[in-house]
Amino acid sequence: MSRTRMDELFAIAEEHDGLLTSREARAAGIQDSVLVRLAQRGRLERMTRGVYRIAHYPADRLAQYREAVLWAKASQGPERIALSHETALLLYGISDANPSRVNLTVPTSARLRRKCPEWVAIHRANLSPQDIGEHEGLPVTTVSRTIMDVLLATHRIDVARQSVGDAVREGLLNSAEASSLRRSISQTSLAPSPSTNGSQVKVYEAATS
Repeated sequence: MSRTRMDELFAIAEEHDGLLTSREARAAGIQDSVLVRLAQRGRLERMTRGVYRIAHYPADRLAQYREAVLWAKASQGPERIALSHETALLLYGISDANPSRVNLTVPTSARLRRKCPEWVAIHRANLSPQDIGEHEGLPVTTVSRTIMDVLLATHRIDVARQSVGDAVREGLLNSAEASSLRRSISQTSLAPSPSTNGSQVKVYEAATS
C-alpha cells in the first residue's frame, strides 16, 4: 500500500511528539500548500507560523518546550539553541522555579525571521557545545550553565544556592562540581556582567504587541 501525505507527516512528527515544521515537510517533498490544505481540513493544527501538530496526537507534558525549539528552527534560526534559565531549572526539577514563559537561548548574531510567540522569552548568548546537554530529547543548558545564567539574569544568590543543593540531591552534580559552582556564585558580582564562561549574555523579552 502506498503511503499518503499524512503517513509521511506522521513519520516526521513522531520524532517531536506530534509536532513538525514546514521546513521538515518541504525536505520530505511536501509543499506548504499541502500543509495549509490539511490544516483547513482539520488534519493538522497550526501552532505557530511554520510549526504544525498532527490533529488528535496525544499531547505530552513537554509539548510546549518542543514547540519553542521547533519555532526557533522553523525561523531558519541556528542549530545551537537550548532551553535555558528558569525553564531549564524547571526541567531539571531543581529550585522552585515556575516561569510563566519558555526561556530559550540563541546565539547573539541569530536573526529569527518569524515573530516570537508571546509565551517565549528569547535570551542571546554564544553557547559552546559544552554548555548544552540533552534532557528527555530536548536541548537544555547544562546544570552549571543554567544556574550561573539565572544568577546573572536575576541576581538571586538564594535561588542559585538552592539550585546547587537541589542538583546535588538529584544526582545532577557531584561534590566537586557543586563546590566549584558555590565558589563561582560567591565570587560573582551582583552587578550585571557582559559574559558567562566567555559568552555574551543578553536577554530579549518576547514582544507583547
